[in-house]
Amino acid sequence: MDIVKKDTVIVISGKNKGKKGKVVAAMPKDGKLIVEGVNVATCHVKARKQTDVSGIVKRETPIRACKVQLYCATCKKGVRVGHVVKDGKKVRVCKSCGAIL
Repeated sequence: MDIVKKDTVIVISGKNKGKKGKVVAAMPKDGKLIVEGVNVATCHVKARKQTDVSGIVKRETPIRACKVQLYCATCKKGVRVGHVVKDGKKVRVCKSCGAIL
């Protein structure tokens, strides 16, 4: 999985197709991501203590990593990722324009 936390991604399939957002959390073992503002679910929360507040909360739920692509700022679209060694470090590059991601 080439996507890590704080990357900007774009959804390529499903009900949230076309939405962009930042990755909040990555779960490589499950192959899932939590993206800010994407795949939002409504959860009914019950107060567990007397000081807690109950109500309806909207929260992001995990989305499969295969449904998103890394967003390239220079191409202004979702792109595939390549790897290149520069100055002894392995970096991710855009397959379309060659920009470092």
